[in-house]
Amino acid sequence: MYLFIHFIMSRFCPKMKYILVTGGVISGIGKGIIASSVGTILKSCGLHVTAIKIDPYINIDAGTFSPYEHGEVFVLDDGGEVDLDLGNYERFLDIRLTKDNNLTTGKIYQSVITKERRGDYLGKTVQVVPHITDAIQEWVMRQAKVSVDDDGVEPQVCVIELGGTVGDIESMPFIEAFRQFQFKVKRENFCNIHVSLVPQPSTTGEQKTKPTQNSVRELRGLGLSPDLIVCRCSTPLDTAVKEKISMFCHVEPEQVICIHDVSSLYRVPLLLEDQGMVEYFCRRLDLPIEKRPHRMLTKWKEMSDRTDRLLEHTSIALVGKYTKLSDSYASVIKALEHSALAINYKLEVKYIDSADLEPSTQQEEPVKYHEAWQKLCSANGVLVPGGFGVRGTEGKIQAIRWARQQKKPFLGICLGMQLAVCEFARNVLGWQDANSTEFDPETKHPVVIDMPEHNPGQMGGTMRLGKRRTIFNSTSSILRKLYGDVEHVDERHRHRFEVNPELKHHFEEKGLRFVGQDLAGKRMEVIELEDHPYFVGVQYHPEFTSRPIKPSPPYFGLLLAAAAKLQSYLIKGCRLSPRDTYSDCSGSSSPDSELSDLKFLSV
Repeated sequence: MYLFIHFIMSRFCPKMKYILVTGGVISGIGKGIIASSVGTILKSCGLHVTAIKIDPYINIDAGTFSPYEHGEVFVLDDGGEVDLDLGNYERFLDIRLTKDNNLTTGKIYQSVITKERRGDYLGKTVQVVPHITDAIQEWVMRQAKVSVDDDGVEPQVCVIELGGTVGDIESMPFIEAFRQFQFKVKRENFCNIHVSLVPQPSTTGEQKTKPTQNSVRELRGLGLSPDLIVCRCSTPLDTAVKEKISMFCHVEPEQVICIHDVSSLYRVPLLLEDQGMVEYFCRRLDLPIEKRPHRMLTKWKEMSDRTDRLLEHTSIALVGKYTKLSDSYASVIKALEHSALAINYKLEVKYIDSADLEPSTQQEEPVKYHEAWQKLCSANGVLVPGGFGVRGTEGKIQAIRWARQQKKPFLGICLGMQLAVCEFARNVLGWQDANSTEFDPETKHPVVIDMPEHNPGQMGGTMRLGKRRTIFNSTSSILRKLYGDVEHVDERHRHRFEVNPELKHHFEEKGLRFVGQDLAGKRMEVIELEDHPYFVGVQYHPEFTSRPIKPSPPYFGLLLAAAAKLQSYLIKGCRLSPRDTYSDCSGSSSPDSELSDLKFLSV
């Protein structure tokens, strides 16, 4: 009777399954993509999947980081400023996460110290073990149950990525917490994937396993034994190398997974599925799923195939101040790629440091100046993304002026929109000193001002953050049509400054229209320039909600305009021709196969 009850409970009241992804040898090895891909293939099997990213740094969140530290700051619906890996989770799994899905050392210590001050520990000595480790486990178990899908269903699988590298002193409390956790939730509900590097020195061309052996040995010494070892390498693993890792790392050969360098990130879930990861999870975690993923992975295969066979090219000049590290604009680049793929174009992003476009650079480094302008002038479209600080702003204004005068497709995001307003005020309205009070508090023409609720005394979490509603006040707006002719959209924001609403009429008299505003009608959210193919600025960050098969409309409009297809798209009622859409069938991904129209209703 006991066994029968246990069987019924396991089938009809299944326990949460936890998959921990750790990394070894080096940081930045691709744990985030592996974790996202694992979630993707499980979701394609019909499971509800959530994800948690653990960052061992002491910061409460990523909001005050320079993009050169950890890449871009990703913003969630609830205003959480989090690690860019949560953007990967949302894009791969098409889910909506919350700020508590990003766990940091700072958050854990803050919660424990708050409890201690409140007297929750009854006078006991508060220590790393058990209090910090218990808090980590409780946080993970609590957050794993929070729905991340539109249907509100509680997740069945939680993929947890532990940032950093095994052996880092910062991550020790988390490793210890999961050593205890595996026994708390039982072995059949916990699985560890260890991502390691298999280098291949050019001098010998031989794949080296010693770094992986040492990494796994260190992980096992800390109390965690990997169930799967995912090997990152430049070329596919040789069978002998796979068997050697298996022998020295105490796993079966089929538990050694190879993820070599591929042409597109969309191929990573397919690589994992091809190497039997779904079948392994079915056995190891007793998952109640079909063993072969279906429709969702078919879409991924189509995207991968389409990416590899694109022939037509278009280029976008990205004019920013953090261009030395592409991760600084990770979501922006992904949004551009999603849109380019939707119209069957191969994308070339021309990174331009905005400071190189300024007259001062012409005097000091004329070669760099002319190279930057050559890049800008040869691009099919111009994008000025968000940012903070005065450095490079005059160069961005120069790029915006060029795009406006030459009628080049332009998209300004957040600060990009604000600087477009400044440029228009200077060169069309004749207000030569027009500026943002962020850069010139004494300007006589403050066209961009700080928001009343902004608190300059504290930096973290004081901006206008998260999902906010934008109301379209014009039926002729290009962006409104791109969104599917909706009356409003909900997009994510991250800014301290806004366009001065008192000066709105001056701009509209000269053709710069504010076609989108907030609910109160006071905050300017969307600008469009009359008599221009595509000159659009948005105060929000639409890149955060772009998806591989559901591109963000502002970025999609930029790519359409850059490819000279925007007008025909609008004339056709915002529909693409069949050859430019994703297949809805499960067979061939050839353009000649049965295809469905892709229409953007909303994001």
